[in-house]
Amino acid sequence: MKQLNVPMFLLAFLVILMFIGSGAAIAMRNTWLIILFLLLGFGFMGYGLTLKRKRSDS
Repeated sequence: MKQLNVPMFLLAFLVILMFIGSGAAIAMRNTWLIILFLLLGFGFMGYGLTLKRKRSDS
């Protein structure tokens, strides 16, 4: 069994939390929080994908 990559796991968990936060912001009807959580979610996801690409190229 492969070992757990803790930093990438935490980054993925953070992305999930951002999208859960955007769902909560939609429920509260707060436009600024919706935009903030969506941008942070996609930003963290993009950062994780670039880290994965750099790691696989090396």
